[in-house]
Amino acid sequence: MDSVRRPSLKLEGLTPYDPKYLPAEAMMSANENPRDVSDELRRKIESAVRQVHFNRYPDPLANDLRDLIAEANGLDREHVLIGNGGDELLFDTALAWGGPGRTFLNLPPTFSVYAVNALLTDTDVLEIPRLADQDFAIDEEAVLKAVSGPDSPVDFTIIASPNNPTGLRARTEFLHELLHATDALVVVDEAYFEFSRMTMRPYLDQHENLVILRTFSKAFSLAGVRVGYILAHPSVIQEYLKVRQPYSVDAVSQAIARVIFQNRAEFEPGIEAIIDERERLRAELAKIPGVSPYPSHSNWVLFRIPRAGEVWQQLYDAGILVRDFSATPGLEGTLRVTVGTPEQNDAFLEVLKRGAA
Repeated sequence: MDSVRRPSLKLEGLTPYDPKYLPAEAMMSANENPRDVSDELRRKIESAVRQVHFNRYPDPLANDLRDLIAEANGLDREHVLIGNGGDELLFDTALAWGGPGRTFLNLPPTFSVYAVNALLTDTDVLEIPRLADQDFAIDEEAVLKAVSGPDSPVDFTIIASPNNPTGLRARTEFLHELLHATDALVVVDEAYFEFSRMTMRPYLDQHENLVILRTFSKAFSLAGVRVGYILAHPSVIQEYLKVRQPYSVDAVSQAIARVIFQNRAEFEPGIEAIIDERERLRAELAKIPGVSPYPSHSNWVLFRIPRAGEVWQQLYDAGILVRDFSATPGLEGTLRVTVGTPEQNDAFLEVLKRGAA
C-alpha cells in the first residue's frame, strides 16, 4: 500500500504540545533550574549508575525511591507512585478518571497538557476561566458551585499551585473547602512547591480524593532525567497502577533520583537564591515603562508588554530565550521569563529595557 489509514478522529485539529525549545545562550523559557547538579553530586551519581545492571529490567515501581520519598513525607510506600516525569502521571490521571461520559474541570489559563490529555481520552472538559482582573486567581465560588451536589458532572480536576504560566498558588483554605465539597479526584500539581513554600501534604490523611503531584525537574535540576511522583491514598494509587506503563521509569533515572533525593538539602541555597532573584526581577520589571509583571510564587514571572512578539524576537536575537504567550487566549500580550542566574537576569533586563523604549 502507498497510503495509511486515517488516525483516530480525536486527533483532528489537535496541535501537539510545543515547548518552544530553541537553542539560546540564556535558556529562560522552560522554568528549569539555571544551576546544574554539582560536581560532587555528579560523582555520587556516577557511582550509583555504575551499579545498575543494564541487561535487567528496572524495578517496575521504583520501590527504593518510593521508600525514600515516603519516609520524608511521613508515609509508607503505598502512598507513593513514581512516574516518567509528572507528564506521565498527568496522562495516567486522565486514563484512570477520564474517558467517555466523564468530565474534567479545567481552570484556564493553565498548563495546556491538562486539557489535551482529557481530549485524548474522550473526556468532556468543563472550563471555569481564572479571573484575569485578579492576577488570574481561581474563581473559587464558581468552582465550588460546579463540583457541589450529587448532580455535579465533574469527575476530576487538576489545580496547579503555583499555576503555570500565571504564577499564583491556590489558597490552602480554598483547596481544603474544595476537597470537602466533592468526591471528585482533586489533583494539586505541586511541580513548583519548593518555590511557593506551600504544600497540601498536611491534608492528605483527611481526604481520600486528594492527589499531590511533584517533580524532580525544577528545584532539583533534573529536567533532563524525567522523574516525577504522586502522593495519594493507597486506594487511589491502586487505580493508577492499573493504567500506568510497565517499567516506565528506567533504572538509570531511578539511580539518579535516589542520589538527588538523598542529597536534596544541598539544593536549598539555590532555591532561596531563585526566590530572591524572582522578587528582584519582578521589582525591576515594574520599573520599566509599559511593563506590567504579575505576582509569582514560583521560579518565573509572567509580564504584559506592548509588542510582546517583537520584544520576544529582540530577546532571542540577543541570545535570550523566554516563553511567548502573546497568542494564547486570555494571555494576549504576555511573555514569561524563568528566573535565571543574577547575570542572566541582568542581561535579560538590559535587553528588555532597550526593547520597551
